[in-house]
Amino acid sequence: MKVVILCGGRGTRLSEATESIPKPMIEIGGKPILWHIMKMYSSFGFNDFILCLGYRGYVIKEYFSHYFLHMSDVTIDMEQNHMQIHSTTSEPWKVTMVDTGINTMTGGRLKRIKKYIGNKAFMMTYGDGVSDIDIGKLVKAHQASKKLATLTAVQTAGRFGVLDIQKDAVKRFLEKPKGDGSSINAGFFVLEPQVFKYIKKGDSTIWERGPLESLARDKQLGAYKHNGFWKCMDTLRDKIDLDNMIDTEDAPWKMWK
Repeated sequence: MKVVILCGGRGTRLSEATESIPKPMIEIGGKPILWHIMKMYSSFGFNDFILCLGYRGYVIKEYFSHYFLHMSDVTIDMEQNHMQIHSTTSEPWKVTMVDTGINTMTGGRLKRIKKYIGNKAFMMTYGDGVSDIDIGKLVKAHQASKKLATLTAVQTAGRFGVLDIQKDAVKRFLEKPKGDGSSINAGFFVLEPQVFKYIKKGDSTIWERGPLESLARDKQLGAYKHNGFWKCMDTLRDKIDLDNMIDTEDAPWKMWK
């Protein structure tokens, strides 16, 4: 199953760190948060990624184009112009990187990679959030629901719009609560290819509004409730918190060895 990651945003609330790099390339513990997200999926056996690029997308392309070399022991014979690979700790990833536009909205980015999906279910998430979610159980929950889309719902303080969930189905979207611990959309979606028909306005489509709201109205949006760790790197304070978790070896999302 392919994993789509939205990597095109500017990260304006982290402008001090994103002047020269896109938000998903901000490092926590010496690695881009994008790498951490991909390692999460890879630890469950999902290694086929599609990255939706936008702002400074070339930085992500350059990172992965040199990744194998950076993760390998090599001998370079300068005279013969030959390189010998001795060993590598590179990941077993297939990474498709697609330029989805500088100002394209989240739904528009998703629609732009439709041709790379085919006719099978796929996963999608944002390039700035980590979690200890059991992705295998998420996929099974989606398959059991028989719905076109499943999102991951978590409970947190009131920084985001909330979801009205009844019997594991999303009924409607509500405005931001005042810290009442209501469920929010944490991303980590499983989607059927039929969801593309809900993206009707091209690049201007905001996935979290029209498409998700329409899926909810059609009773085609399931909710997988995750009661464990989840954190979105939205501000510099969030980045510092994530760095501290790694420094103290208390990073719940690091489920890999």
